[in-house]
Amino acid sequence: MPGLSFTLPHWLYWVSLIAFPLIAMVLARRPKRTPAEYSVPLAYAIWLAGGFLGLHRFYLKSMLGFVYLPLFLFVLYANGQEGQARGIESDYLNQVRAAERVIAREEPRVATAREELESLSAAIAETEEGSFARRSAERRLERAQGTIETGQARLDEAQASLGEIRDAASVAQERRTMWDNAAGYTFYAIIALMLIDATRIPFLVGQANVWARLEPEEPEPAHADDDDRKADEEYATNWIDRLSLFAGEFTAYWAVIAVLVYYYEVIARYVFNSPTNWAHEGMYLMFGMQYLIAGSYAMLTETHVRVDIFYANWSKRRKAWVDLFTSVFFFIFAGTLLITSYIFAMDAIAVPTGNGVLSMWARGEIPTEEMIARFDLAQITDPAIRWGEISFNEWEVPLWPMKWVMVVGGLLLVLQGVSKLAKDIREVTREH
Repeated sequence: MPGLSFTLPHWLYWVSLIAFPLIAMVLARRPKRTPAEYSVPLAYAIWLAGGFLGLHRFYLKSMLGFVYLPLFLFVLYANGQEGQARGIESDYLNQVRAAERVIAREEPRVATAREELESLSAAIAETEEGSFARRSAERRLERAQGTIETGQARLDEAQASLGEIRDAASVAQERRTMWDNAAGYTFYAIIALMLIDATRIPFLVGQANVWARLEPEEPEPAHADDDDRKADEEYATNWIDRLSLFAGEFTAYWAVIAVLVYYYEVIARYVFNSPTNWAHEGMYLMFGMQYLIAGSYAMLTETHVRVDIFYANWSKRRKAWVDLFTSVFFFIFAGTLLITSYIFAMDAIAVPTGNGVLSMWARGEIPTEEMIARFDLAQITDPAIRWGEISFNEWEVPLWPMKWVMVVGGLLLVLQGVSKLAKDIREVTREH
């Protein structure tokens, strides 16, 4: 079975977090076709991401997608059996190495003890009966005989089991190879089917669109709460609100990135036996940044968790008065978040291992003017230059950008608090 050795580059991780939401937002604002039609680009995207499962066939309402499912399930089963056989083989090989170590250790000890028997027997004969020298020589002879006896027993046991263990290891290796080949051949069969479908997707899309036009259109189900639902755009009354809406929509598309990444991780782990060292860390860092940036959006649209048993039934004016009073505590929290996150962000750049001019500036070693004058393209492209804090696992992704996202999130939250404060002041001062 072929393996995957792809490691996501750091620059691609950060570029994807910026570029993917922007592209998705542009695509989401495109006018929708009426009536809706199947799309060739979307079919190819599903083919690329879910072709192993035949998802492109299901998207185009073709039941031949079920052909892929047993093949894919067999790959998973074969990989599981190969993993079990690999574990058994590893256990047997460990036993082989242990037996070989016993033989390598005991053979010279037994041989040395046998060589000493004659000299020890001669030493006993040369000493007087009952003397200390004779008793000492006799003890040495007993130890040598004991070494030969126990060592020979260990040698016999190790040599007797070594052949059986090697045969069992060979059987486990053959079983592992068999299941590995079975998974590999099935995988290549899936690839062959995918390549055939890749040439047929334009035809399949056209055929699906013809069938879609022949089917009667079903009315969209009505939702009881549609009239009560408030569109996000209705919350925006100034540029701060629009900025918060943009931040919320921008980070919402990161959830799509998580689906794609975890899908890749599952396929790489269970189909190719190649788990990644970056998917989990990259995603929990991303969700941490999403939580920080989307805070202002949650505050604007009032989607954060709160207990409003009494508050919900109050008038707008009374709510404004309460919000004005509680805004003191909000600004204490938001201001503390902004200040402490800025300290964290500067510390993340000013780590002692940072050797770029930006890190030198953050440590106070050079003034701002010199940092700007010395900053050039080499500060970004030179692999020997690192600006700041990185993670401690194998991926070693830079952590300092996340610390600066904390600053952005805190700033957005403070700005949204100012916008809410201005709205409350207008509400309480408005003539009723």
